[in-house]
Amino acid sequence: MPAPPHTGISRRTAAALALVVIAIAVAAAMSLIHLPYAIYRPGPATNTLGTIDGRQIITVKGTRTYPTAGALDFTTVSLYGGPNYPVNVWDWVSAELDSSSEVVPVKEVFPQNVSGKKIQQRNTAEMQGSQDEAKVIALRAIGKKVPEDVVIAAVLPKAPAQGVLREGDLIRKVRGTPVPDLAAAQRLIEKEKAGTRVPMTVERKGKNLSLQVPTGKSGGRTVVGVYLAPRFHFPVDVNIYAGHVGGPSAGMMFSLGIYDTLTPGKLTGGVRFAGTGTLDSQGNVGPIGGIRQKLVGARDAGAQWFLAPAANCDEVVDHVPDGLQVVKVSTFDQARHLVKQIGQGERADLPRCTGVEKP
Repeated sequence: MPAPPHTGISRRTAAALALVVIAIAVAAAMSLIHLPYAIYRPGPATNTLGTIDGRQIITVKGTRTYPTAGALDFTTVSLYGGPNYPVNVWDWVSAELDSSSEVVPVKEVFPQNVSGKKIQQRNTAEMQGSQDEAKVIALRAIGKKVPEDVVIAAVLPKAPAQGVLREGDLIRKVRGTPVPDLAAAQRLIEKEKAGTRVPMTVERKGKNLSLQVPTGKSGGRTVVGVYLAPRFHFPVDVNIYAGHVGGPSAGMMFSLGIYDTLTPGKLTGGVRFAGTGTLDSQGNVGPIGGIRQKLVGARDAGAQWFLAPAANCDEVVDHVPDGLQVVKVSTFDQARHLVKQIGQGERADLPRCTGVEKP
């Protein structure tokens, strides 16, 4: 019998090809398998005094502005996981091998049964809120008056006030006491005895109404079961462009950038600062997520100093990258003072993170 035709492929080569095919199949499978994790990675740091995509981040109309120097970077994290960017096996492996990444259960970061569109909308709303708070604090710090209304953003299901208060109502008085801001409204409501009715004056569609609003208890506090939000009336047109960044954690750095733009002299003294922290209308700096990754992002961007919320100090200790110095802050006024002090070269007795601390 004639010999079979020679294929030109040895058994060893055929085995190697089979292994390649198997490896490709495994790799494809690993990219398709989604895991219940979220991953924090360092994101870019951006100077609030500079530009994004050629657009100035902070622009002001209606009052004088001044030259700035140095940098006041807001920091970010790249967050993977959730409905928009599910984590696959390759993502998980690379994150576990990267000391600057952090892997956490996805349920700790993203609410269950919430769509990616809803999450994006929430992040956008939080960014807008942080910008408004930043404008308020900076303008008030230079002596501008920023009047504030307290609006009912939502009435919770089965809330004590359901059927009495409505979304969009403006709270003008609580038991006859004028309500100048959100903090005052919360304080006045919490003074009431749960289970009683509190007289309120609200503005609805331009008319003042006198209402008797039922109260209840939640978390040991008297509540009426609504979400309250501030509505500010700005005397100066301040605009902040943050590109595609969402969330509330840039509030403090935005406020410092606005303040520097609106005041003579160079607040930073030419030093490059970075930082993070939420900001409320009273000027309190709040904690944020992903601070370890933000420290790395700040260092990679060339920052020399980092402003960290005091409530995040337990996550900062032992995780400061080489070449970066960290100071803790609890309020906008403290942050502003520290930037000026460090920029002028006065660096003794600075507040540092030493362990688990509260603002």
